[in-house]
Amino acid sequence: MKNLVFTSLAFLVTISMFSQQKKWSLEEAVAYAIENNITIKQSELDLKLADIQESDALYRLFPNLNGNATFSSNRGNNINPVTNVTQSFSFLSFSTGVQTSVTLFDGLRNFRQLQHARMAQLAGQYNVDRMKDDIALFVANAYLQILFNKENLKVLQAQTEITKKQLQQTNELVDAGVLPRGDLLEIKATLANDEQRIVVAENQIRIALINLAQILLIKDYENFDIADDEYEIPITTILDQPVSTIIERAKETRYETKIAEQNVMMAEKELQISRGAYYPSLTAFAGYSTSWTDNDIFERSFTQQLADNEGTRVGLQLQVPIFNGFAVRNNVKRSMVNIERANLQKEQAMLDLESNVYQAYTDLQGAKKAYESALTAEEAQSQAYQYSTERFEVGIINSFEFSQALLRYENAQSEVLRTKYDYIFKIKLLELYFGIPLY
Repeated sequence: MKNLVFTSLAFLVTISMFSQQKKWSLEEAVAYAIENNITIKQSELDLKLADIQESDALYRLFPNLNGNATFSSNRGNNINPVTNVTQSFSFLSFSTGVQTSVTLFDGLRNFRQLQHARMAQLAGQYNVDRMKDDIALFVANAYLQILFNKENLKVLQAQTEITKKQLQQTNELVDAGVLPRGDLLEIKATLANDEQRIVVAENQIRIALINLAQILLIKDYENFDIADDEYEIPITTILDQPVSTIIERAKETRYETKIAEQNVMMAEKELQISRGAYYPSLTAFAGYSTSWTDNDIFERSFTQQLADNEGTRVGLQLQVPIFNGFAVRNNVKRSMVNIERANLQKEQAMLDLESNVYQAYTDLQGAKKAYESALTAEEAQSQAYQYSTERFEVGIINSFEFSQALLRYENAQSEVLRTKYDYIFKIKLLELYFGIPLY
């Protein structure tokens, strides 16, 4: 018993340590979100229903087959099922049969309903795939925000270490009478500000991690973390493509347009189904029946009665629509309106996609320029900071001027990180429109 308890505790500790050490990569986070997202699961359920509807439409093309059996005790005035004569005394009776029928022609409605069901099935799959792309993009954005916050914290921590060294040097210079005590107080204030910024940065990391954990439906916020991988700007030629080429490629590959096109095709198929009701329907049928009673005038056995009382029927049934309150005509008109609506929705989807691609293309150009400008500014601020450091150490500038130079350098480094991850995300977004998968 003690060994069992010890083993169980060891297992739980191992699981706990694994949970604490687990750090999610971007690929793992995207895959987990796609597998567990509730919206995607709901869309997959809709897809299962579409599969069932397709199965229904397919099997409506097959003949149906039904059997029946009836056993009854009859008292009073009843019709004997064998003799077909009304009898006023008690008797037992049994009858059974089987029937089948198949639609030979109904204006091709059954066949077109199958086509419509398969179109709906494909539209459902497109919808699931579109949601997967949206979730992947959402996760990537949240993930990159965490990376930015983490790298920004490293910048602040590194600069704080520099401030601490400057504080030590300033303290020595003040003790030696080279610098006034006010410079020491200024450096201390700068250090306190740096430490406060570190606390804010740590909180921003925690908030960003919680945000991603909630997207992934992970409730263990305390132990959730991502891998400390550095993501460099990917090599891409997407901006070498004309925006018109990207738009045309997006119209061919994006699920938004595919769904809109399927909806138009489904509306057109519904019109064909509605018009099929104008045509006559022809059905073939066949049936078999037999019966037994305990009051047989010929005193035949059960099996003999079943054999002697057999009956079959085979035939065709033609049904011609003559007047149905204009229901068919109104259904046709309704279907024509739905086609117009689907075409307008398709046109709107194309316009929205074109606008989104233009926006993504312009945003990426702006993000690239912003990143390049941030690098230039960082280099300039780095040189200015080095120059200020040299001047401060020999007492040419005071601590306030030095702290301002340090602050400008920190802000330049932070801006490089911000524009870098913004640039990466916008590259991935435009590539997605071009048909390059995110995951």
